[in-house]
Amino acid sequence: MIGLWRLSGGCESDGEERTSAMKRLHIVKLTHTIIWFIFVVAILYVCYAGAFNKVNGLVWWCIGAIVFEGIVLLANNWRCPLTSVAYKYTENRSAGFDIYLPAWLAKHNKAIFTSLFFIGLALVIWRIV
Repeated sequence: MIGLWRLSGGCESDGEERTSAMKRLHIVKLTHTIIWFIFVVAILYVCYAGAFNKVNGLVWWCIGAIVFEGIVLLANNWRCPLTSVAYKYTENRSAGFDIYLPAWLAKHNKAIFTSLFFIGLALVIWRIV
């Protein structure tokens, strides 16, 4: 087995390097999934608040966080920065390689949740006007 020298001065085999990359990819995917879930909850809360006239401070925090995330995505060519991190640990580039979601949801994620957000935002604006 060919060893790969690391900056730390140690030597890792190809298998150990792959295992390490898989562990790091798992951490990225798990982190990405948790962050995704938090934003989905925020989007659904905006929809709920607008639909049931429950507009409060938390709604505005959610809207602010979602708008900020949109700016981050826009600045990063409509990709989550964690996708770029995940690229380092795998050659896989299929939909959902960087998050624990079904491939169809990962592929259509932005369209689905952007639409829901704008529906919720419209409802909130309707409630306050």
